[in-house]
Amino acid sequence: MKTSLDDMFINNLPTLDLHGEIRDSARVLVKEFISDNYYLKNEKIVIVHGVGTGALKDETYNVLRRDKRVKEFHLNHYNSGCTLIYLNKRNN
Repeated sequence: MKTSLDDMFINNLPTLDLHGEIRDSARVLVKEFISDNYYLKNEKIVIVHGVGTGALKDETYNVLRRDKRVKEFHLNHYNSGCTLIYLNKRNN
């Protein structure tokens, strides 16, 4: 797991905000967001899922666990409503 110092500068990272979405649309948005950022060779991204009932966070984590481009992910230490994601490096 990366140091919490990484969590302090998430405002400068590409971010997807899922507030107001339902599970099905969130799943599609997360997959597209990962694809776009992997293509752009971004290694760190943020997804804001909120706290609420936990449904959007659960759906987000289901997608992240299955995607081979995701190296690791964890809740932001300063805001439990968002997740910091590390993508594998794209070779070309």
